[in-house]
Amino acid sequence: MPYVAVSALSHPGLVREHNEDSLVAGPWTLCATVTEIPQTLVFPLRSPVVVAVADGLGGHPGGEVASALVARLLARAGPVLGDEEAVREALSDFNRAVYQAAEGGDLTAMGTTVAGLVLLHDSVLVFNVGDSRVFAASSDGLRQVSVDDSPPLEPGQRTTSLVTQCLGGSAAHRDVRPHVTTVPLRPGDRYLVCTDGLTDPVTEDVLEAVLRENDDGRAAFELWHAAIQAGGPDNITLAVVRVEGDGGP
Repeated sequence: MPYVAVSALSHPGLVREHNEDSLVAGPWTLCATVTEIPQTLVFPLRSPVVVAVADGLGGHPGGEVASALVARLLARAGPVLGDEEAVREALSDFNRAVYQAAEGGDLTAMGTTVAGLVLLHDSVLVFNVGDSRVFAASSDGLRQVSVDDSPPLEPGQRTTSLVTQCLGGSAAHRDVRPHVTTVPLRPGDRYLVCTDGLTDPVTEDVLEAVLRENDDGRAAFELWHAAIQAGGPDNITLAVVRVEGDGGP
């Protein structure tokens, strides 16, 4: 039976006072907390396995509440996310759940991005809302397979802090259009799922080199370290995901 190994960590970085990111791997969640040593989990692909990150919107109250809510909802829904339509419906439901949680209190306009994978027996569903990212890593290099929800970049600009859609957020944008695609699952495939606290300060060629030169747990640590060395301007949450064939790890 195929299995998936997930090496993950979450850290506030060097500038933010607290961590508004959350992470889900199977039934396990890591919400608004701090790790510096990657945690590695192994899951058999008997049922769908979800691996995702959620980045609470900065500049709004309750970012960590929104990201934790979405991570926990994903962990609960993961085993029944068997196709693209199920993922789209779940993300739309989670969007409504964030708005409902924000009503009648001090959390108005709280929101979160989300990006991740649902690993099935023979395919992978890639999904995102916002600018957290999913990359596929292979012998051919690193390739982004998520779709950034952010304004077009100006010439010479590499990143932007704005998002054009998220889960929750401004009441003017209550409807979301999740990006969901299906790719084949092959033993040996590797993926990187991360918030922009990694991709804003660290260039893709560095990400590619780290993944090429290190195994999963070490790669997760070195990716975090690269973001810290680049100033750690934002919360850093990432998961290195590897798919293997029959047998144990």
